[in-house]
This record gives sequence, C-alpha cells and structure tokens, in this order.
Amino acid sequence: MTDVQLTPGKQKLFKRHFEKAMKGEDVLDALQHLRRSLPGPLIVIWDHLSAHHDGQVQQWIESEPDLYQEWLPPYAPNLNPEELCNGNIKVHLRGATPETTEQLRRQVDREFARLRRRPDLLITFFKHVGLLDVTRIT
Repeated sequence: MTDVQLTPGKQKLFKRHFEKAMKGEDVLDALQHLRRSLPGPLIVIWDHLSAHHDGQVQQWIESEPDLYQEWLPPYAPNLNPEELCNGNIKVHLRGATPETTEQLRRQVDREFARLRRRPDLLITFFKHVGLLDVTRIT
C-alpha cells in the first residue's frame, strides 16, 4: 500500500468514455489529457488491462518524474475501488430507460458529477478495499 496523505477537498474523480475496446494509444491519450489537467504529483491506480501494460504507456509514465503507478491485484474485483464506484452509479441508474446511447451517456455523466461532489464517498470506496489507512483520513 502506498503511503498517501489526503487533503480534504483535494481529491478528484476523472472519467473518460471510450466507445471501443481500449488500446495503449487510447490510454496514453487519456493520461496526457489528465496530465494537462493535473500538474504536480499524480498516482494512477491500474487494473491489469493489457493496454495499461503497453510499452508506449509505460515509457511515457517513466518519463514523467512525479507520476506514480500502483497496480491492483489481478483478478480481484473485490479489491478494486472502481468497481464500488461503478456499482454506486448502477444503483442510481436502476429504472432508467434511455432510448439512445447518448441519453445513457448523459445519465452516466450526471451520476459521475454527483460522485465528484462526494469526495467523502469516494474515499470510503478506497477505505473499503483496504487501499487507504482509515486512521490517517480525516
């Protein structure tokens, strides 16, 4: 586990939709976009999608002095806080009846916006899976 000190109100949730299976070039594009939005130290938490292991992606990460990566255990969705985030969104979308993929995307975007306003909830996802020391979070 990485030793992380969280500053209340400083955590941010970023998401990006892809309408196809992600490849290394897509991950690299998303990371570069994220880096433009977030200068300074950044920790990226990966699952083991093959695109995350792509040579281009890893080479770019190594060239960024204050970008760190942590790997979730493989085949352990119960240890992935993103699964809790997605589950929370799915619960709030129960009963939704979008007629188009665009309507679905707008509904999902609204739910992510709701989670962005709840950093306390996001932190609980990390605490729940054991990635944050509960005693250090205020």
